[in-house]
Amino acid sequence: MALDSSERPGQSVAKFESMLKTDDIYFFDAEDFEEIIHHYLNHGKIALAKKAIKIGLRQHPGSIELKLLEVEVLVFENHLEMAEQLLDELQLLDAHNEEIYIQRANIHSKKDNHEAAVLLLQKALELAENSFDIHSLLGMEYLFMDDFKLAQKSFMKCVNFDEQDYSSLYNVIYCFEFLEDYDGAIHYLNDYLERNPYCEVAWHQLGKQYFTKEMYPEALTAFDFAIISDDSFIGAYFEKGKVLEKLGKYKEAIENYETTVKIEDPTSHAYLRIGKCHEKLGNDEMAKYYYYQTVHEDPLLDKGWLAITDFYKRQHNYKKALYYINKALNIDGENPHYWKKCALINACLKNYEQADFAFKQTVELGNYELETWLHWADVLLKNDDVQAGIQILAQGKEFYPESAEIQYKMAGLYLSAQDMANARVSLREALNTDLEKLYLFEKEFAQFQHLDWIHDIISNCKRASR
Repeated sequence: MALDSSERPGQSVAKFESMLKTDDIYFFDAEDFEEIIHHYLNHGKIALAKKAIKIGLRQHPGSIELKLLEVEVLVFENHLEMAEQLLDELQLLDAHNEEIYIQRANIHSKKDNHEAAVLLLQKALELAENSFDIHSLLGMEYLFMDDFKLAQKSFMKCVNFDEQDYSSLYNVIYCFEFLEDYDGAIHYLNDYLERNPYCEVAWHQLGKQYFTKEMYPEALTAFDFAIISDDSFIGAYFEKGKVLEKLGKYKEAIENYETTVKIEDPTSHAYLRIGKCHEKLGNDEMAKYYYYQTVHEDPLLDKGWLAITDFYKRQHNYKKALYYINKALNIDGENPHYWKKCALINACLKNYEQADFAFKQTVELGNYELETWLHWADVLLKNDDVQAGIQILAQGKEFYPESAEIQYKMAGLYLSAQDMANARVSLREALNTDLEKLYLFEKEFAQFQHLDWIHDIISNCKRASR
């Protein structure tokens, strides 16, 4: 029996599932099968979709639309050769069906041949009456190709077709952000909001653009409008809290973060921000409480462990700081920032060998900051490994050839190694680079200030600079 045309898709699905349970055979129109299959595909129920396709094709063996849905499932399951064979058959029957080109494009996309996928989608555009979905697919292919300008144009067409298509709107803004065209994003969103003044998504995105440009009052206004448009919009409260932090309004920021916790289940990120605000306000016990709540809520959030590390480091409780930085490293052992912090904490604890190892990890993972080389050399000097310290500074000098800090420290390490010839060269080089930073050498290597030749070099350099 055919379903009455007035029956909703949900009723079609219910009747189809009833048929499966009772083993009765019901007759459905091909359009009904299409609705049933789309329902299952949209809900990720692939096995039921395949059953519906099989029964549908048994009842309607000539339905091109049902065969195209079979192709879609084959592509999804990576049976690409079978899908292409079926498409070849379908193209002989209907060479002007845009869905055939769309599915061929999906196959090429799966094979990472995005240029071919684009050409096929453009062909589908020529045949299609409703091109909304095709422009969306084109946009994704351009993203795969890192062509953000063309991707942006495609997603803009989707938004023009349906201004409630927030997925495409997000993609438009993503392209602006990747191109670092924040002014362009602001202009686009303001234009969009002229037509959709109560769109909380657009206000939220506009606020984020203003935040990036450090236009905090404008960002605050945008987030306020997002909240007016939807007073349960957690993202707007959270972003507003971040703006208020930047403006030094920590109590108001806490209120906004707490609102996100009230609306929905608490998140580790909200607890972390609340903790940082309390620390700024000098409420150390409250800060500590929220930091621990952060890692309790999400033990794998390395930033939570880092916040606790920094909290104890500021209090000079280096043993606890070391314990918690190791927690962060257990989660993200490839983070050079964490290894550097670990090195500095170990240095404070006089664990010089561990500090040396941590600095080595820091540099191997790509941290080449001037401060890293200087502190690493300090650790090696304190560990009585002066020659290794000199080698480290020589490496640092390759990155910072004009650094007076490195040159003065090298002079001091050469002196410590009793290599007077190289000490002279390094000291002269440092004085010629930046005489005003001589105090660094005098403060750190005061034990060598009695040497006459050092006084002579400094005096000569000062006379020459007048």
